[in-house]
Amino acid sequence: MSKAASTRITPRPATASPVAPPVAPPVSPALSPADARTLVGSLAPLLHDWLPRQRWFAGKGRPVTGFVPVTVTELLPMDAGGPGLLHLLVRVEQRGTSGPPRSIPSSPSSTHSGVPSPAGDCYQLLLGVRKALPPRLASALIGHATQGPLAGRTVYEGLHDPHLAELLLERLRAPGALGPLRFDRASTVPAGLSGRLLDAEQSNSSLVYGDAYILKILRRVFPGPHPDLELPLALAAEGCERVPAPVGWFEAADPSGSGDSLTLGVLQPYLRGSQDGWQLALSSLAHGREFLAEARALGRATAEVHIALAAALPTVTLGRRQTAQLADGMAERLESAARAVPALMPYAAALRTAFDALAGLDEAGRGRPAQRVHGDLHLGQTLRTPDGRWSVIDFEGEPARPLAERRRPQPPVRDVAGMLRSFDYAARSHEPWRPDWAARCREAYCEGYATAAGTDPRAEPELLRAYETDKAVYEVLYEARHRPDWLPVPMAAIRRLAAGA
Repeated sequence: MSKAASTRITPRPATASPVAPPVAPPVSPALSPADARTLVGSLAPLLHDWLPRQRWFAGKGRPVTGFVPVTVTELLPMDAGGPGLLHLLVRVEQRGTSGPPRSIPSSPSSTHSGVPSPAGDCYQLLLGVRKALPPRLASALIGHATQGPLAGRTVYEGLHDPHLAELLLERLRAPGALGPLRFDRASTVPAGLSGRLLDAEQSNSSLVYGDAYILKILRRVFPGPHPDLELPLALAAEGCERVPAPVGWFEAADPSGSGDSLTLGVLQPYLRGSQDGWQLALSSLAHGREFLAEARALGRATAEVHIALAAALPTVTLGRRQTAQLADGMAERLESAARAVPALMPYAAALRTAFDALAGLDEAGRGRPAQRVHGDLHLGQTLRTPDGRWSVIDFEGEPARPLAERRRPQPPVRDVAGMLRSFDYAARSHEPWRPDWAARCREAYCEGYATAAGTDPRAEPELLRAYETDKAVYEVLYEARHRPDWLPVPMAAIRRLAAGA
């Protein structure tokens, strides 16, 4: 990184509004590959300590061995008194990875003679830079740079800084390109909205602006259409009002030359005053209330989203071979999870019978429909607005699964199984455990779904059991890696499902 590019001073007019678009930098905001390597190399000691502690970091349990810059862009050059904002796409190399890269190489030159670059996930970082960090931003500290172009400056998580958060919204208000980044919008966004970072546990980061909009920053990025933008756009075009329509988004071109875009962030309306289904379910349990009307309404909402997705995007019919491939994939995930979480091992053989039953469903060769689905549906992905209407959010799918797999058509019952598992999670979060509450909610949800869809997900118990088992296996692996205290919840489901073999 050249000294001019890394330390240049771009004074802002004294009368500038704090949310006004920044003065355009005098040179390209995108760092050259050499400058990007210098910058990221100098920040490596700070990132090595900070990154694995982030909830959205997917590589927990494997040592980080290096950082390779994909792109580095100065969204806001640091001036004499204010902060700077660096946008980084960084590939994280880790010991224990094998196979082709799960996200993207750093550039077309990252491969030689067709040999893929070392495996590693690509992460989006937004780093604030100041000479000194004010006390109100102390919790955002990443570290103090002691070498390289930022030596002597403080580096921090930029999304915690309201000024930098507002800058992102301003970029979306004025669409266009900034180096490798491209900002777009579908409708007008008002100016002057302050932003705050949500502190909820999640696999990405979200900023709320003036209780009017929410911007999801996708942390782990992949080339190709991202379902968290692709599906809501398709549903909006179909006229489905169950899902907030995207207002704006920003992307980057894949530097490997694939022609794909990397979706980096999606701006949607913020449903002010809404409550998520998880909190409502826990409140019902705490006060000894039933949740049947809510479960029924959620079933109808899920079916309406499925109907709209089937109308908006292509559907397929899964024959015997494709169904067997689904079952094989589930069995492989079970084996992999059992190796990673030994507590699964005693139940593996019994659980596998659910996948064997799925593989044998299409002996008559009649096939079954498959379509795009939510992919990670649970109570926390639903919102009830003050008028009692349910919405469905967060179409990213299960973050641990490859993007291509998340975009693959699936039987709609996959989403149904996810919600059924969520009722069980809620019931087990209550003392004493309420399996009767969960069972009634499960039945009510399926009834609501059948009323709207015209097909009952309980009509094929083998299919439903296979997907519920697959989901429980995923939950075991996730909790073991991220929330070990929660591991008993999916393990209880594993025991139940194995006993029903």
